[in-house]
Amino acid sequence: MGGMADKLCQLKDAVAELIRDGDSVVLGACLEPNIPFAVTYELIRQAKRGLNMIAPISDASTDMLIGAGCATAVTGAWVGNVSGGLGHNYRRAAETAQPHAVRINDFSNFSLGMALMAGAYGMPFAPVRSLLGSDILKSNPAFKVIDNPMSAVREPIVLVPPLKPDVAVLAVPRADAEGNAHVWGSTGLAQEAALAARRVIVLADEIVAPEIIASDPSRVLFPGFVVSAVVDAHAGCHPSPMAGRWKRDTAFLDDYHEQSRTPDGFRAWLGEWVLSVPDHAAYCRKLGDRLEALRIRGAALAAPANYASA
Repeated sequence: MGGMADKLCQLKDAVAELIRDGDSVVLGACLEPNIPFAVTYELIRQAKRGLNMIAPISDASTDMLIGAGCATAVTGAWVGNVSGGLGHNYRRAAETAQPHAVRINDFSNFSLGMALMAGAYGMPFAPVRSLLGSDILKSNPAFKVIDNPMSAVREPIVLVPPLKPDVAVLAVPRADAEGNAHVWGSTGLAQEAALAARRVIVLADEIVAPEIIASDPSRVLFPGFVVSAVVDAHAGCHPSPMAGRWKRDTAFLDDYHEQSRTPDGFRAWLGEWVLSVPDHAAYCRKLGDRLEALRIRGAALAAPANYASA
């Protein structure tokens, strides 16, 4: 994947070498923004199989992977289109095992975040109380309820086991070739996912010089040495938004949601937007002026920060 410092590689190579059949994968961890759809499409083109999608909201990404036969497990709280509703491929798989069965490891969004935090920091578990009284305790036997030994009244707490994904793929506004990246806006669980994962792929909207990243270290959520590969992927998050870069393509996602109501409709959508498009550059060309119209042109700049020590 390049030299010791330079981790730049092509999207196709990063997916082929770093995401393997049967892996547990985080595809974006900032809730609705910064979802690396370019990697979703490439996973489908390469026909990866047996993936367990760890999904702190992935908009339609995980639904696409289920429908294409790539994902057979979901670890998360929900799968669907934020503007449309529950994903149709996910629902078919969960309710009727079509096109295949999907295993659901049920979490709440909060408990998923705590599980990734436990994985990131080497904790044997994360204690939470918000799951008490919910049916998630019945659907996911991995959670354990105990009496809190630190409480005088022996109140119950839930022990959430750590999550350590095989791969985390994170879309960022800018990164250098060594994997150091800036993230602003909603950061979601990006830091926890990167530190918990065994391998990290950074999908950068722009590649910049190391001194640009070093000039503002507070925007670096995870160090470059945990990153396995850096991919230069302009608009690699489309159709999801990215603060200061891209607006959400709600019409695109709504069209996907409508077409995927039936298996035939989903296959037609997949053929048009993924299988007949050889790579991300061709996808951007296919979007044409539509993509340019999504570019954020306004400016709401942060005030300068002074990091001087003398």
